[in-house]
Amino acid sequence: MFSIVSSFAIIFNLVLYGLGLYALILFIKLAQRGIHALDIYLSEKRGGRF
Repeated sequence: MFSIVSSFAIIFNLVLYGLGLYALILFIKLAQRGIHALDIYLSEKRGGRF
């Protein structure tokens, strides 16, 4: 019984780590898009072409 609970806990932790890594990758992509959009906005405000 203990080995089943222990193996379930290990699998659950691995799934959570995987989801955390996936969320981190998505956040980095979102931040890059935000920085790019800010660059375009600032360039248009200054009257330059991007």
